[in-house]
Amino acid sequence: MKINNVDFEKLSYEKSFRSDYDFHKYYQNHLQEYYIFYDLFCFPETKIISEEQLYCDFKYCEIGNVDKNGNITPVVLNFNERSLINENYYKKIEKGDIIAVEKGDILISKVRPNLKKFVLIDEDMEDVYFTSAFIRIKPKKIPEILYHCLRTIFYENLIAVSRQGKGYPTINETDIKEVRFNKAIIDQLIDNKDAIEKKISETVKTAKKLSLELRSLQEIIDSAFQKKFVFDYKKFEKLKEEKNYHLEQQDFGNNLDLRFSAKYHRPAGAFVKKQLAGTTDKKIKHFLAAPIVLGASISPEDFDERGEAYYVSMATIKTLEIELDETQLVSDSFYQAKKDKTLEKGDIVMARSGVAIGKTAIVKEDFKGIFADFTMRIRFDSQKYNPMFGYYYLRSKYFQYLIELYKKGLQNQNIFPIVMQEFPAPDLSMEEQQKIVDEIEREIGKQKGLYSKIAGLRSQINNIIEETVCK
Repeated sequence: MKINNVDFEKLSYEKSFRSDYDFHKYYQNHLQEYYIFYDLFCFPETKIISEEQLYCDFKYCEIGNVDKNGNITPVVLNFNERSLINENYYKKIEKGDIIAVEKGDILISKVRPNLKKFVLIDEDMEDVYFTSAFIRIKPKKIPEILYHCLRTIFYENLIAVSRQGKGYPTINETDIKEVRFNKAIIDQLIDNKDAIEKKISETVKTAKKLSLELRSLQEIIDSAFQKKFVFDYKKFEKLKEEKNYHLEQQDFGNNLDLRFSAKYHRPAGAFVKKQLAGTTDKKIKHFLAAPIVLGASISPEDFDERGEAYYVSMATIKTLEIELDETQLVSDSFYQAKKDKTLEKGDIVMARSGVAIGKTAIVKEDFKGIFADFTMRIRFDSQKYNPMFGYYYLRSKYFQYLIELYKKGLQNQNIFPIVMQEFPAPDLSMEEQQKIVDEIEREIGKQKGLYSKIAGLRSQINNIIEETVCK
């Protein structure tokens, strides 16, 4: 047990009357001469973002789009091209979850700062908008050095002033102002500024060169299918930009439920259907081992931390992977009652409702699980269809666009198995399917290697700071 004696008088010094152990221990241990936050940093003025700026292509970055080394992989959005797969971003931005930045800014994640998702804004990031879940600060001197200090020698200081939330730390503008910076260390860094910046610059230059080779998984998947089927993505993107188009009355009668929406009849949609029809006359239903079905609903009392089976909800697959934890465990009685909604290795779980429609994950390892009622299970016949090939196809931009066209509803939009099973599916031999899977996974491996090299270079930068201080 940790014990720390603090006078009531000292507790009152902090405006929010914090009483957490780490915070007060931090203050007791920092009796040496120090700089306060405002000696080294300031909070820059908020930049106004006009609505017009969001109705053309723009880059947007959430905490999830930042890795532990401070690299960003922003998404490209456009309110004129509001797409299904990125709907969650648009919803957040509409609620004001967006900030503009300037070169030299440092962004600190308000949630789980212990993951070191800190970003130093350079000239390549000035045109990127970020979520307001970042604290934006600007160094008054040695900006790049101070950025790396926050990631290394002053990282523990930052965590000490953070607040322990529900299982993870959080930090806000008030907290970060409480950080103290050892004056002797800062002065030493300033004295060696030129030598440190030169070493850092060379390492950062190499890391940036490698980062130019980074590709997202979506790019890798789409590239593999384009190479195999010669899909014309340029024309597709151009057609998506068309806002006005002419339809004949008979066009509305060419679908079973008389769809009248402008979205359903987009020229880009007709183009995608034509491109896919040119590759196959088969449909998803021709390659299934079992019908596509919706999942099981659950009540709070059905959860049981002593259980052995998991409830796979939309939240479980939000990262496009199946992420399991003890909060998803269900009772054995619930599992036994829903045995027709179980998951097997190779099954694909897809969100079929809400802003997450189309998000897809595959079961890569055996585990006991029940999939949720707002998801559907797609089980391909492994003798006819490679589950990994099916998974990558379902994540391809053309397939996801079909979901966007066919989803229904006003407030909470849905897509159903009876519709999904009628979507086209490439009819390739198992050998050809495996080649595409191998190509995608080979490129994924290459990307992991690049990330590893970049992480190594980031570690070198950290060592440069620490070696200077330890002299």
